[in-house]
Amino acid sequence: MRTIEIKPLSRDAFAPFGDVIETDGAHHFPINGGKCTRYHDLAKIETRGQKARAMISLLSGEPYKLPLELRMVERHPLGSQAFIPLSDNPFLVVVAEETGSGPGKPLAFKTKPGQGVNIGRNVWHGILTPLDGISSFAVIDRGGEGINLEEHFYDQPFLIL
Repeated sequence: MRTIEIKPLSRDAFAPFGDVIETDGAHHFPINGGKCTRYHDLAKIETRGQKARAMISLLSGEPYKLPLELRMVERHPLGSQAFIPLSDNPFLVVVAEETGSGPGKPLAFKTKPGQGVNIGRNVWHGILTPLDGISSFAVIDRGGEGINLEEHFYDQPFLIL
């Protein structure tokens, strides 16, 4: 079986696939009379198509155990998808570049507390994969008309270590 080594999530490594949402190193400034800090414009939310709109949802996901077998990735051609954790549990982020014949070999990243991601429009990615406990997330993605989900099943699965 083909294997994928998990790497720590960083802005530079994830840049081809979207944005890392975190306060470390982010543009920020005081608001509300100096009693609050705004970490500004952390991700590019994309919505395209008929009656497109940004929507906010809450998710609660059960944890996965590693090693994990990856058979499928998906993408959303009409909008980005941001996952902002509401707990300190890490989660796995799997992405793959587009090739001439579909998604390439996936990359796997593990978040640290305080990190979320915004997966760019039309980027191949794995499903939400919490680690170490039941985890809640705020999700910002696209609502509206049209088909906004494509799935790809690999001929051979990958083992994420």
